[in-house]
Amino acid sequence: MSTPVFLVPETSWIAVSPDSDFSLNNLPYGVARFPKGEFSVVVAIGDYALNLSRLYKRGYFPELNTEKNPFRKSSLNAFIRLGRPSWTYVRRRLLELLDLKNTELQKRKDLSKILVPQSLLTFLLPVEISNYTDFYSSLEHASNVGKMFRPDGDAMLPNWKHIPVGYHGRASSVVVSGYPIHRPKGQTLPEGSEVPVFGPSRLLDFELEMAFIVGKSNALGESVPVDKAEDHLFGMTIFNDWSARDIQKWEYVPLGPFLAKNFASSMSPWVVTMDALQPFRTEAPVQDVEVLPYLREKNRGTYDIKLQVDIQAAELPAVTVCRSNFKYLYWTMAQQLAHHTVGGCNMQVGDVCASGTISGPSPDSYGSMLELSWKGSKPLMLAEGVERRFLQDGDVVEMRAYCEKEGIRVGFGAVRTEILPSK
Repeated sequence: MSTPVFLVPETSWIAVSPDSDFSLNNLPYGVARFPKGEFSVVVAIGDYALNLSRLYKRGYFPELNTEKNPFRKSSLNAFIRLGRPSWTYVRRRLLELLDLKNTELQKRKDLSKILVPQSLLTFLLPVEISNYTDFYSSLEHASNVGKMFRPDGDAMLPNWKHIPVGYHGRASSVVVSGYPIHRPKGQTLPEGSEVPVFGPSRLLDFELEMAFIVGKSNALGESVPVDKAEDHLFGMTIFNDWSARDIQKWEYVPLGPFLAKNFASSMSPWVVTMDALQPFRTEAPVQDVEVLPYLREKNRGTYDIKLQVDIQAAELPAVTVCRSNFKYLYWTMAQQLAHHTVGGCNMQVGDVCASGTISGPSPDSYGSMLELSWKGSKPLMLAEGVERRFLQDGDVVEMRAYCEKEGIRVGFGAVRTEILPSK
């Protein structure tokens, strides 16, 4: 991806804590409802959010080539459709406006209507999702699952190192951070039985993932070359792809997950742009099996994004159960998108592609309860007398992600979700 170089001001006139996810180097996009009911695309800076709709109406984006206000919306889709030149211009303009030396915005008498504390806002799902795809791109996760369920055979299935395995998920049940989910119900097969039973899932699990937002469409029948795939990416979010392990075990043969996955997935409200992530680009893992030409990357790379999962049981403090990193993924986002479209699938602006569970090489970096408790055989201790093999009603799961390098921090905020009993 050809990324413009931005001169980030050393200091903003807005105070930003050094450990804030939302530094000048970041400026992630979200969508919020304001106290009086107004919807707008917003940008995070420290503990505040900039109302881009009001900035647009007041003439702060004179070079933005659009007839209508692309920010007075309940999703980012209209802005994303304007394309990379517009993304570049808005980011550069925001950096100018936030520079301590620039008084264009900071001296306005009505600044409180433009710069609003995030605590006063209600955040929405950042994009209108037409399609959602979930991949299975972590070698460590796939290997762990194979060892658990195929202990006497090969841990890895023969196709795994040749294709980025994925499936089409349910877009309508993707929800934003803070939206509680109900424990799903379905059929399961009790141990030792040949007859399934119906009821709430007993083995509810989180899956630590990241997702990319498609920023550029391709036509039906047209494929996206792997070395141009990152030009089609707008940004990334944290993604929790909930999983009902007992329902999935019974239903996934022969067509794969269905009720075990379609009840909910949770996404963070902030989209961190690919421009903001460029300083944290790093080498991707070596692929020890040669892939077919359409998946071979000339400049193979990924991003150093630190990940964390906390579980908070009712009336107890949160406990960190996992620390992982996006850079562990065997298959890159470029390979995922190239494979997704190689048969002619038409991706649309706002489509979400999740990475699959991101597990690392050590037990404390495994990205799911299935692995952390090793299929329930090694319970996690949350407090004295409180253990978890899988998630219980009332538990709150919070995932965080951030990049940090040479004093620069770019974070994604959090996706936080409470588990409610089945309806």
